[in-house]
Amino acid sequence: MSASPLILHAPVDGVVVPLGEIPDPVFADGVLGDGIALDPLDECLYAPCDGEVVQCARTRHAVTLKTQAGVELLLHLGLDTVELGGEGIELLVAVGDRVATGAPLFRFDADRVARRASSLITPLIVTAADGWRLAKPSHAGGARVVRGEPLLELAQEVSTVAVTVQRDATGPTATRRLTLALRAGLHARPAARLRDIARRHAVSMTVKHGGGAAEADSISALLNLGLVEGDALNVTARGERAEAALEAVETLLTTREADDHTVPSQTVADDGPLGEGELAGLVAGPGLAVGPLVAYCPPLPRVPREGEGEATEWPQLQQALSRAGEALAQAEAQAARQGQHGEAEIFGAHRAWLEDPALADAARAAIRAGRSAGQAWREALDDEAERLAGSGNALLSGRIADLRDLQQRVMALLAEPGQQDEAEVPEGAIVVADELTPSQLVALAKCRPAGLCLARSGTTAHVAILARARGIPCLVSMGAALDRARSERAVLDGERGHLEVSPSAARLAEVEASLAARRHQVEEERRAAHLPAVTLDARRVEVCANVGSPAEAEMAAQAGADGIGLLRSEFLFLERSAAPGEDDQAHEYQASMRALGDKPVIVRTLDIGADKQLPYLPLPAVANPALGVRGVRLWQRLPQLLETQLRALLRVEPLESLRIMLPMVSEVSELVAVRRHLDSVAQELGLTVRPQLGVMVEVPSAALCAASLAEEADFLSIGTNDLTQYTLAMDREDPDLAARADVLHPAVLKLVQATVEGAAGRCPVGVCGAAAGDPLASLVLVALGVDELSVEPARVPTVKAAVRRLDAGRLAAELPALLGLADAAAVRARLTSWQTAQQDTTTTITERLPS
Repeated sequence: MSASPLILHAPVDGVVVPLGEIPDPVFADGVLGDGIALDPLDECLYAPCDGEVVQCARTRHAVTLKTQAGVELLLHLGLDTVELGGEGIELLVAVGDRVATGAPLFRFDADRVARRASSLITPLIVTAADGWRLAKPSHAGGARVVRGEPLLELAQEVSTVAVTVQRDATGPTATRRLTLALRAGLHARPAARLRDIARRHAVSMTVKHGGGAAEADSISALLNLGLVEGDALNVTARGERAEAALEAVETLLTTREADDHTVPSQTVADDGPLGEGELAGLVAGPGLAVGPLVAYCPPLPRVPREGEGEATEWPQLQQALSRAGEALAQAEAQAARQGQHGEAEIFGAHRAWLEDPALADAARAAIRAGRSAGQAWREALDDEAERLAGSGNALLSGRIADLRDLQQRVMALLAEPGQQDEAEVPEGAIVVADELTPSQLVALAKCRPAGLCLARSGTTAHVAILARARGIPCLVSMGAALDRARSERAVLDGERGHLEVSPSAARLAEVEASLAARRHQVEEERRAAHLPAVTLDARRVEVCANVGSPAEAEMAAQAGADGIGLLRSEFLFLERSAAPGEDDQAHEYQASMRALGDKPVIVRTLDIGADKQLPYLPLPAVANPALGVRGVRLWQRLPQLLETQLRALLRVEPLESLRIMLPMVSEVSELVAVRRHLDSVAQELGLTVRPQLGVMVEVPSAALCAASLAEEADFLSIGTNDLTQYTLAMDREDPDLAARADVLHPAVLKLVQATVEGAAGRCPVGVCGAAAGDPLASLVLVALGVDELSVEPARVPTVKAAVRRLDAGRLAAELPALLGLADAAAVRARLTSWQTAQQDTTTTITERLPS
């Protein structure tokens, strides 16, 4: 006997809109699931069926219900309403509430919401229908329905075929046995990714090793398994997408990690004897620093010990956890926009750990025992830190600082008024601490310390990654002797791994002279940054900036950039529940244009795929994402995304300064198709001016066919990062290959040469990859004939100075010999010798500045 059908009732009076006609590809393409939409004619949305509220959007615009049969339904008020931040919306339910059909879920001010959202069209999506099938809607598009009348019907699927996989209440079960390949073990960041995979595929997941097991939704439980490289484990997934989830898990756990801020090659202290007053440590961040030793020991925020009962304290803790999560999400998004991907991952891992149900359960138990919300959180994390410390696993012990970070963050939100103490550190100090949390390091960095010495921690700790990312010389694992170190003038030698507590006057003079010379050089470069970059043999080279936000565009203008060589539009699409609308995009693009005045701004269209994913645009799992649907290829799958982005770009002023760049173009037909579409949209908008349209040269086929591309393109820009990995067949994310994936390999340089020669007389060629900022590679690129180098904003003055010291013609004469060498190492060695020989013949920056 088949089960009774599940009827979904209209949640509001409205007009039916078929899912495929919703002006948002995430809904229209069924990315989130099947369903229907209504254009509401009332200002309150009601429950379409009986169920439990399992999720409420922080911005109050969406509610997810789960029926007794396990079907999950998303009711999403309007499109792009997440941007309202809850303005004009009143949520009437909370997570955990059980509601009956017709119960009110949220009210909204239609006028206020409509003014800021792109549409009031409200989708009703079946996001999880385990064992149920959605029947064809009974209402056609344009039909008017009354709240409460039947709208959709789900029927339970009945199969007569024998099922070969085990099933439970949540769907099919699949298991894989894997060997962990992560060199740092299953630490917080991959644990957070594991949890995200389970959520993205809507499966429950269990990891087993030896006699231990952990659910993927608990970061603490995963870490407490103590998994290290080489461990064998079983991963079980339950749900309709179990196999797809396990594919992603296998890729994650059996692929060796890459890190944006890799540990320096010299991580151990010098083997030589320590001098008097010297302490040794591991080098976590190279460099040289002089300054007073200043102890940093911020106390935990003061919170009440005893609470006022669970009814009062538990909601307070939940609110604090939510606020801390939002702050971490903002920090993660900002780091991602600035290209600090290692830092973004750390904040993401902390956010995942903050949501760990095991920690919340422990804190709630302490609240029930009479503790305040703040004290309960403190005790829960103290207990967890004690477990990690007693594990005997150095990697897990290294994560204690991350726990302390979460402890500090949440307790600060629950601290008594006026009880939050701030530790002060003078600028230029060498900070001495037992250990630091990542957020403490971020706060300290604003004080501009000269260096950092930690008694504990390690070179792979998150605080070490952050120190390297900021260029702060840092020593770790210095031991208890560091507590007794006192000095008004110490030297931190991040090359030898020594802290010189009592350096001689001669040593201080030597170090200070070296630092002064560097400061002088930097000041000269900054002073000349707004002037043109012209080589010794009178070649003008544009030096532009790679940016990811209007704020970075402002930094680029201040740094003297000749324009924006790469605006990564992905920053607009990150940390959202849906793709940004046309208005939002136009506003952000215009802000970047405004920052540069009338200088050219190149905006790269959305480059998502391969190693960069958006949770609301899931792409099919493929064996090699780097060779899959990404860049310009994405538009064939999701054309509405390109349509919206082009419309937004065509609204900026002046259009004459705008350049649109297409990523991952492999043949001229892709460029021709986009140009036709661009012309069509511009004509529809009544525009007579067209922005320039160019392509990124990132794959060998584009370099080898540069002549045909240049016939259609207004400019070419070489993305050396991808061009190098595709040419050498070396994944740029693989740490074992990072040193060999060098743009100065003769094969890569020959493709750059082919691009320049193919474009000669047709269109200019720039470089926006990492090679543009490489001290040696940038010189070769200029000698090969590129017209523009685009680098991070802070590098603009230095790169301009290097161009002014270059005789491009002389280096061009060396190119045949360079291109004939065997490998990148030989090219670098030859270039270094050539550069040293030329130093005596170049004039200084100040002698060559235009009057």
